[in-house]
Amino acid sequence: MAPQLVQAERVKDLASIQGVRANQLIGYGLIVGLDGSGDRVRQTPFTQQSLTNMLSQLGITVPQGTNMQVRNVAAVMVTARLPAFARPGQTVDVVVSSMGNAKSLRGGTLLMTPLKGANGQVYAIAQGNLLVGGAGAEAGGSSVQINQLNGGIISNGAIIERAVPTTYARDGIVNLELNTTDFGTAQNLVVALNKQFGRGTATALDGRVVQVRGPLDPHAQAAFLSQVENLQVRVAPARAKVVINARTGSVVMNRTVTIDEAAIAYGNLSVVISRQSDVSQPDTPFGGGQTVVTDNTQIEMRSESGSLQRVRTSANLADVVKALNALGATPQDLLSILQNLKSAGALRADLEII
Repeated sequence: MAPQLVQAERVKDLASIQGVRANQLIGYGLIVGLDGSGDRVRQTPFTQQSLTNMLSQLGITVPQGTNMQVRNVAAVMVTARLPAFARPGQTVDVVVSSMGNAKSLRGGTLLMTPLKGANGQVYAIAQGNLLVGGAGAEAGGSSVQINQLNGGIISNGAIIERAVPTTYARDGIVNLELNTTDFGTAQNLVVALNKQFGRGTATALDGRVVQVRGPLDPHAQAAFLSQVENLQVRVAPARAKVVINARTGSVVMNRTVTIDEAAIAYGNLSVVISRQSDVSQPDTPFGGGQTVVTDNTQIEMRSESGSLQRVRTSANLADVVKALNALGATPQDLLSILQNLKSAGALRADLEII
């Protein structure tokens, strides 16, 4: 008998530690130093208001009612992810996106922008030169553009000012959350942990969460979890699924998809309509008749031969692909064939259409 292939992956690729997570940060700021491609003040009054408030904080008073025609400033939204265990003084990347009608943010500099969490507290301060991946040019009413010009990133552009407490172990108990709910993989994880660290170390709470009993000493928990994350676990076979993208005509299926024996007939029907003008003239030149132009319309229906094709039972993905390719169907035809196979009960997989 041929040996059965067993797929094993590390725990860190299959699951995450409950409580160890990133937090989203958001802020509102100003980009300066643009080459005349900033916001139009009349259409974006919040840009002028923000600029006035910033200048007042720097000791510059702008008379009320002044219409500042500043084309080198743009209002932006700044977002970032605060990673777990981050400490004050560390830096993170930020993403800057225009929220006005600026044409381009290339060459701009983000001014000091507080980044807040969901509780309204400031956790980081962002500032720096913006890197825009797009390019564009405009002259004589014509323009060309590659990628987006209204967004960019600042590498290490935010300095963390406040840490978020991260609690992942209570009385030595750590919960591992699988990335995908699967009772088979959860049970295999429990077996591997108990085999490596002793019986009673792990217990499956459900198909997604596995409870692990680690050392009570906080200083020993990091070493214990490093061993847990690098443990090899046998992955249970995934649920058979076929994903169809109706917009692009792409079909993706995993290796557990099988088909039963079936007969398929398909063919294309096309209608061709042609029209030509016929000229009818009198028999004699001076007989008193008139030349008449008549339209002759022809309708022809063509049907390509759709012979009945037999699809044999397949036990693996290679046989499924070989059987479907033998039909000679186009990707668009394959969408309908797979749907009909599912309706007939011959396709042993879940069909997902996106």
